[in-house]
Amino acid sequence: MPRIIAGELGGRPIPGSAGKGTRPTTDRVREALFSRLAGWDAIDGARVLDLYAGTGALAFEALSRGASAALLVEAHGASAQQLRRSAKALGLEDRAEVRAARAESVVDDLPAAGAEADARCRGDAGWDLVFIDPPYELATEAVESLLTALLPALAAEAAVVVERSSRTRPISWPGGYADDGTKTYGETALQYGGPA
Repeated sequence: MPRIIAGELGGRPIPGSAGKGTRPTTDRVREALFSRLAGWDAIDGARVLDLYAGTGALAFEALSRGASAALLVEAHGASAQQLRRSAKALGLEDRAEVRAARAESVVDDLPAAGAEADARCRGDAGWDLVFIDPPYELATEAVESLLTALLPALAAEAAVVVERSSRTRPISWPGGYADDGTKTYGETALQYGGPA
């Protein structure tokens, strides 16, 4: 069972079980990821978008460490229901919104930064921190297409983290993004980027 590593909820287990095909980010990888984000001052007060949320470990960790709100997107209906129960059990239901939908359809419907917000967890300045942790079998081209669609909804200083298998061809950041590097931890590769 994944646990929250640090922050106000540090040490708390994330209730429930992962849905079929869910691959929670390991504690070791999450610790490295959040250390880097903290070094960039990318967490405190951030509006978080967690696509392919799975267990919610990334969004819940961000909320525990000071993010203001998060939208967790999960296509698997039972997993989305579990995310809602987990948010409630952790006392995060007022800061965590769960949407049972495909990541691509949610991204296509996001208003551009500067437009009027359509959700309690997003201000009109855009998303500050985005996690994209799709199933490893999702084609790299599909992830790149999602990033292209996402760009208009990002805050100017947003951080975007893509988690993929280290055996998969790395994404090429689409036009409009800056590549902030890649870190590999065994089977897991984290690619960092944001608006150029």
